[in-house]
Amino acid sequence: MKIDQVLHMNEGMGEASYARNSLLQQKAISIAKPMIEEAITTLYCNTLPRNLAIADLGCSSGPNTFFVVTQIIKFVETLSQQLNRPSPEYQVLLNDLPANDFNSIFKSIPTFKHELYNEIQANKIGPCFISGVPGSFYGRLFPTRSLHFVHSSYSLHWLSQVFS
Repeated sequence: MKIDQVLHMNEGMGEASYARNSLLQQKAISIAKPMIEEAITTLYCNTLPRNLAIADLGCSSGPNTFFVVTQIIKFVETLSQQLNRPSPEYQVLLNDLPANDFNSIFKSIPTFKHELYNEIQANKIGPCFISGVPGSFYGRLFPTRSLHFVHSSYSLHWLSQVFS
């Protein structure tokens, strides 16, 4: 059996699930926030995109799934207001291995959007389109020049495991 078919987080909300055991990953994402903001500032100010495509490689499922995306969108909204620019449309592409609990992710999208729009005020934020992209990021997942920002946290360490 191929390793990308057996590697996955424990799904659901049980005691051993990733959703209930992912605080360390959230802390790492929080520590990286200044670097993400710097990269987004450079990207946004240099390109002023009308739509912003964001990919999260190894998104998993649980409370961290939308954590980075929320930070990025909030920051872009702040930048667009400071620059007196209209809010871009957001295309969010969530990637993980096919065994990931994508059903839980898809079920949580309405709640994510509701909370995001309430925090930012729906009349000021561009629409947010979310897709799941199952597959290994060791191969090609997206068309050429289709992404603006790619994030990966706590998934790249598997490279040494796969290729050793």
